[in-house]
Amino acid sequence: MRKNFFTTATMAALCLTFVLSAFVLPDDIQAQTDGTAKPLDQTQLVKDIDSLLDTSFASDQPGAAVIVLRGGEVVYKSARGMANLELQVPLTEDMVFRIGSMTKQFTSAAIMLLVEEDKISVTDEITRFLPDYPTQGATITVEHLLTHTSGIRSYTSMPGWMDTKIVNPMTVEELVDGFKNEPMDFQPGAEFRYNNSGYVLLGAIIEAASGQTYAEFIQQRIFDPLQMKNSYYGEHAAIIRNRVPGYDGSIDDPQNARYLSMTQPYAAGSLLSTVEDLGKWDTALFAGEVVGKDSLARMITNYKLSDDSLAGYGYGLMPGDIRGHKAIVHGGGIFGFVTHGVHLPDDDVYVAVLCNSSGLNPGSVGTKIAAMAAGDPFPVFEKITVAVEVLKRYVGVYKIDEKSRRYVTVKDGQLYTKRSDGSRLAASPSSETTFFYDVSPSHFEFVIDEQDNVTGMQMYQGGSKTAEVAVRVDEEMPAEREVAVIDFAVYDDYVGEFELAPGFSITISRDGERLLGQATGQPEFELFPASETVFFLTVVDAELSFVRNENGEVNNIVLDQGGAKMPGVRK
Repeated sequence: MRKNFFTTATMAALCLTFVLSAFVLPDDIQAQTDGTAKPLDQTQLVKDIDSLLDTSFASDQPGAAVIVLRGGEVVYKSARGMANLELQVPLTEDMVFRIGSMTKQFTSAAIMLLVEEDKISVTDEITRFLPDYPTQGATITVEHLLTHTSGIRSYTSMPGWMDTKIVNPMTVEELVDGFKNEPMDFQPGAEFRYNNSGYVLLGAIIEAASGQTYAEFIQQRIFDPLQMKNSYYGEHAAIIRNRVPGYDGSIDDPQNARYLSMTQPYAAGSLLSTVEDLGKWDTALFAGEVVGKDSLARMITNYKLSDDSLAGYGYGLMPGDIRGHKAIVHGGGIFGFVTHGVHLPDDDVYVAVLCNSSGLNPGSVGTKIAAMAAGDPFPVFEKITVAVEVLKRYVGVYKIDEKSRRYVTVKDGQLYTKRSDGSRLAASPSSETTFFYDVSPSHFEFVIDEQDNVTGMQMYQGGSKTAEVAVRVDEEMPAEREVAVIDFAVYDDYVGEFELAPGFSITISRDGERLLGQATGQPEFELFPASETVFFLTVVDAELSFVRNENGEVNNIVLDQGGAKMPGVRK
């Protein structure tokens, strides 16, 4: 998923929340496989990927370039959509994109190169290289920066930064000065919190340890040796052949991407590349041609926090799985662009999807393609019509474990599911008992006993082969939250677009007595008033607060979800 400035973790896999978790997949992927690459029908694989791309990207809108490697060989490379809407130039697979937070794996590899040369140790305190950095009494190591566990405040989440400061050219020193005196969010090693400040500091450490600028180091130590001739450190002034512009807004109503100074992403998200160059990079990285075996193992190993729980992150890469196949992933998000890369080490598969619109979802497409290339595609379902009376049989509460429930509801003939603290998603029937989602590869089946009673449901998360079992514990849903009675005229003050991260906004609109919110590239949902300034969603446990300044103007919002508060600024 994209929970950050320069990624999509999917981030991910990383992924953002309202949105940020209101609009992600229903559940984590869990499955089992023997990890063996299956024989493939190459012709059929190409047809299947072509079909997926044709349905995922419109020919007359921003789109994506895609590459698939298997065994280090390119088995698919293509593009869909438009590179430039104003000139009506179509995308081709050799075009250059901003890759956002996919930059972080290059920064991490650069650190590990210097570790192998004994110029850095990951256990070094950052003050060895940045002696004037105020650590506020905490011991912050290079490894804390690599794993997003430093506790340092991320400058991209600081109020006002994304509103005005982001357009200003800055030196590395000025960038660090902008956040170094902010209070710590937590003690180093105690939590994982995606953090662009940490990767800015890693760039500064690379410069201090190598005697080169970050851009010079990446060019000379990585791009040049790997013949990545179409990869660059980003800047606006340079003429870069085949560089595509980026677009923000919804995919149906694109706008030219907002400007930012490329001095600011720096080692957290400054790089540009092509799908072909990323294929060269991934092949070399996992073949041991960039860093040694031990260094690579550290990069892809799930970091353990101080309480022995796992962070879900390595060094610039995230370990996970796709249908039980071990996966190493990272995405990126930056004004006008979203990107995703996934490597399946046991299957020797790599997929990169680079999009020139923040309204697209390369993570979902890349995940599906990776499964296809591994010979283990996600199940495909065909929608049928089921009587409303049948759907209503399933309404109720299903217990997953002591902490988690799944709620099933029916409204206007549509069945919905919602996990505790998760999002409400529409599900379509493929039989009277089996349902699937349009927005994810997950599917589920209701369990019927011999007395024809609905006793539970089996969720195949992320299209896995192993079901998560939930037992039906109640046929009645919990009481709905009370909607406050307010003057609907205040809605006019709230209408507009509020940016929570570069390329990721919540657009507020009014439809009579209804207030609606729509996240970038996501469906529109109604916001219900809890008070004149605080609104809640029924599709996810989240609140959105509108903040007035001293002049009574609404220029800020705060998203409150899962115990975290995320500010947004009116664009």
